[in-house]
Amino acid sequence: MSSKFKPETTHKADATALLDDRGYSGLLIRGQNPALLFEKAVRDRITESYYWKEQCFGLNAATLCDRAAELTAIGGTYGGVGKPTPFLCLAFKLLQLVPQREVILEYLNFHGDEEGGEDGDTNGEGDVEGGAVQDPQALGKRGEFKYLRALAAFYIRLAWEPVDIYTTLEPLLADFRKLRRRTREGFALTYVDQFVDDLLTKDRICATSLWKLPSRANLEDLEMLEPRVSPLGDEIEELDRDDEEIEGGSDGEVEERRNGERDGSSEKSRNGFMRRYSDSGSEND
Repeated sequence: MSSKFKPETTHKADATALLDDRGYSGLLIRGQNPALLFEKAVRDRITESYYWKEQCFGLNAATLCDRAAELTAIGGTYGGVGKPTPFLCLAFKLLQLVPQREVILEYLNFHGDEEGGEDGDTNGEGDVEGGAVQDPQALGKRGEFKYLRALAAFYIRLAWEPVDIYTTLEPLLADFRKLRRRTREGFALTYVDQFVDDLLTKDRICATSLWKLPSRANLEDLEMLEPRVSPLGDEIEELDRDDEEIEGGSDGEVEERRNGERDGSSEKSRNGFMRRYSDSGSEND
């Protein structure tokens, strides 16, 4: 076969090329093989799993989106032997593909052409009003497939730089949809905003040790990030104003009552003096 007909990338079910440090020539993440972001024990369990060999073989950035849309839970490993979840297998596949930034952002904010379901569990409730998407800063554009969004957020935490991680993931803290989390014993309930907060604050999640993320305060001190504006800032200011008005009204009422009591006591003293003066004048007469 002529060399010009050879594919640029050969997909192997066991990801031999990805796991071979000596022969790896793909894209790097922070100067190292992306596969090394997962621990060796987890990598071995993933590449030996049935889901990886059957469902992840030959995936590209487009077909992986279809697999991620079928996810029903997030999580790392489960069961007594620590089987990898489909979520973890697809995250490892993303590290193998290293998609472009625009592709990951499309995963994060993907909207389908069809209307949402009746219960809003998959698409989220209140995604659109009158056919228009709500503020992307407030809702992160509310990607239609929440597990696809969670997968993209997990990859961003693993592969992107600190400033990009904060600026991209923090808007997702306004996404309150429910997520199923696969644990060793079964399933647990969590939320998109809780999962994103864990990505920003914890060092280990989904059976994966995360690299140390600089704190937001440090990045603000270095002027690499602007101070975060809380979505509840306006409401907090409104509550503060109400409290000040209530306290101001109470102080005014107290002052008015004190002034009234002072005026009353002065009037009583004046009347008493006048009576005493009148009585003394009558006696002298």
